[in-house]
Amino acid sequence: MRNITGKILSPWLILLGIVLAVGGSVYFFYTKKIHDKQLIVHGNVDIRQVELGFRVAGRIEKMHFEEGDTVKKGDVLASLDKTPFQHDVDNLKAQVAAAQANLTKYNTGNRPQEIQEAIALVNQQQATYDNASKVLTRKKELLEKNYASKQEYDDAFATANEAQARLKTAQEALKLMKEGFRTEDIEAASAQFEAMKAQLSLAQIRLQDSELLAPNDGIILTRIKEPGAIVPIGTPVYTLSLTNPVWIRAYVSEIDLGRLKPGMSALVYTDTAPDKPFKGQVGFISPQAEFTPKNIETKELRTDLVYRIRIIVDDKEGQLRQGMPVTATLLENTKLNHEQSR
Repeated sequence: MRNITGKILSPWLILLGIVLAVGGSVYFFYTKKIHDKQLIVHGNVDIRQVELGFRVAGRIEKMHFEEGDTVKKGDVLASLDKTPFQHDVDNLKAQVAAAQANLTKYNTGNRPQEIQEAIALVNQQQATYDNASKVLTRKKELLEKNYASKQEYDDAFATANEAQARLKTAQEALKLMKEGFRTEDIEAASAQFEAMKAQLSLAQIRLQDSELLAPNDGIILTRIKEPGAIVPIGTPVYTLSLTNPVWIRAYVSEIDLGRLKPGMSALVYTDTAPDKPFKGQVGFISPQAEFTPKNIETKELRTDLVYRIRIIVDDKEGQLRQGMPVTATLLENTKLNHEQSR
């Protein structure tokens, strides 16, 4: 083989050229295959924020944290004046005790002393009736012999009837004493007791709600209220930025939508430390298309329809900040190892 000058080329040079051509082709197809397994998207860090308020109304007594403070789940962030809530609890405790005593009385029934008192009353009324009956009999005999007037007989008759009625009343009262309380009365007392317990439980919950607790780990972004302020139910007093989870909000075109699936591994890069990616995975994939947000793409690309995705990032050291721009590489059919990420 001759070159353009007419000289014969060395076989070694020809072989070298062939090797370079084959190697270049292999490298091209290999890098293309690797590239095909990756999908690069751009987005921003999206950290959830929560506006925290009391579930009860009251006067703020203490605000325990300042802006920028780190809080843990369950920390007491703020407290209301507990005095009115504690009074409600104490009052309802007394009412529950009274309702319980009343129910115990109905379940236990009448005491033996009360039954004995009813028996004694029956005996007394029986003696009164027996005496009135004897007087009536004598008045009747005297009336028949004209030794007593008709008025005296009528008076004796009325007295005997009255004594008989009192005796019957005492006998019925004794019968009720022995039978005990009605089932309806017992059920009513039991219902009243349960209702008072429910009211006490609600008052205790309101007392607990006078303290505002952190729902998750986070950082105080805004301290909205100060001690002494009267706040209605639900009025925000703090804004809390949650440290976990941290999301990346990004968008993909329709042509790349089929390459995504929930759980897909991702490496998230920041401009601050481009050589130290964060490990993440695809979570939410929007089923609806939308126009590209204006703060992400150029004017020409804003008219394109894209799909919003959410990448959940493992940011244990808390280095990502709200709104920070990032680049995410989505790895198709590839699992991350510890050497690839933090």
